[in-house]
Amino acid sequence: MTATPGLIPRGARNPGSQGALRHLNQERLVEYLLANGPSTQAELARGTGLSTATVSNIVRDMAAKGVVATSPVTSSGRRALLVQLTDTGDIAVGVDFGRRHVRIVLATLGYDVLAEEQVALEPGYDVLEAVAQASGLLDRMLVDGGHDRQSVLAVGVGIPGPIDRRTGTVLQGAILPEWVGITRRELEDAFGFPVVVDNDANLGALAEVTWGANRGERNLIFVKIGTGIGAGLILNGQPYYGFLGITGELGHTPVAEHGVICRCGNRGCLETVASTSVMLESLGRSGATTTSDILRRGLEKDPAVLRVVGDAGTAVGQAIGNIANVINPELVLIGGPLVGLGDALLDPIRHGIRQNAIPIIAGTTTVRVSSLGDRAESLGAAAIVIQGALAGND
Repeated sequence: MTATPGLIPRGARNPGSQGALRHLNQERLVEYLLANGPSTQAELARGTGLSTATVSNIVRDMAAKGVVATSPVTSSGRRALLVQLTDTGDIAVGVDFGRRHVRIVLATLGYDVLAEEQVALEPGYDVLEAVAQASGLLDRMLVDGGHDRQSVLAVGVGIPGPIDRRTGTVLQGAILPEWVGITRRELEDAFGFPVVVDNDANLGALAEVTWGANRGERNLIFVKIGTGIGAGLILNGQPYYGFLGITGELGHTPVAEHGVICRCGNRGCLETVASTSVMLESLGRSGATTTSDILRRGLEKDPAVLRVVGDAGTAVGQAIGNIANVINPELVLIGGPLVGLGDALLDPIRHGIRQNAIPIIAGTTTVRVSSLGDRAESLGAAAIVIQGALAGND
């Protein structure tokens, strides 16, 4: 395969369309082959619960795209068709830009990670300079791995801010204001590859259901608590983007009627009471200056840190509880730099959910930390490329 400018992210589709259903079934086959190795079509049908006709059609499409290879075998005395994933040589690139880092992942269409690197960025960095630095890092990773540039399908880019999916433009409200106004075209010019751009929390949610311990979960909320607070939504097995793509802005949910003015212009937003920067402001007199300080002192049971984290966690849980009442998730996953605190962070979040969600929802919603840690966003960025490539022209 060669680089394809028309990659269609799974979430850009109508989740109820035939194309989306076919794509979801295709993912089920890929997941089964990854877990079980080469299998006959009959085994795929039994293992995925799909009909033999559906499996046959999907296998035929995937074989035409070079994603799987088929060969005749004998199974239980009968002729059968063995299906196995192929190494097409194609590469999906996932890039996660954070406040002080950029992380890059190279992966195959079979969801195998080939390489993964992270480099530090200066706070308040110039965006185009940072993108140029990331492009140079990607070039080096390709050379080090012996990969030709023609093997790169596209680059998925995760950014901490709202994205207008019609144009791929970063909108006002990004936690890194330097990114506001940056377009997909500028990223494509810098990387020299087709680019798919998305919000980092959306990609974290996608990574959890494609790479992580939560693969296959159909209804979840991924909440990233950091300098900003964002959420990615998986509904009925599909990322949910809404009309423009601006969903999951949990940090701009008002939680304090007479609170301070938020950078978005509203008053008392969750971000103004529960972000890591607000936690550090509250702990200013105690000498905590970084999130690493909060994490270390929280693990040491510092009472001031535990109080600040507890108040923030409760507020986050209350905001999640309001959303849970609307979408009834099975699972809430917490990401961000403080997840190492474990239950010191999760218990207040659970308490907040119980305060605002109706009892049956609060009692059946599981809350735990992300299974992928700080890799989630870059893996999600690679996943959106892989899914676009597998979808082809469906």
